Amino acid sequence: MSIRFAAPPAACRVRMTPARVQACHPVAANDNGGSPGNSHLSAALRHFARHGIAAALHAREQAIAAGRAGDRQTFEWWLEVCRALDRRMARAIVSPITSSAG
Repeated sequence: MSIRFAAPPAACRVRMTPARVQACHPVAANDNGGSPGNSHLSAALRHFARHGIAAALHAREQAIAAGRAGDRQTFEWWLEVCRALDRRMARAIVSPITSSAG
């Protein structure tokens, strides 16, 4: 015996207009705000393509190494890349530059 699926009758079909959908959900559910800039995001995606699941850890290590070397600009870059990949990991990074200055 075969099983056939039939489309529901027209009276049962419910469609929302795009305007009504946007009115119900004005912001994406996964939009946490504070998203990284496009350059950091594309760098994070390239970094992920190269390093896979360990990309955030590698970016963290690069940020810490730059911080220890006193290179503030490189530290900030890798911190933003790490933040794009893993916010909690990036939040846990303490800058050796700022912590030794105080």
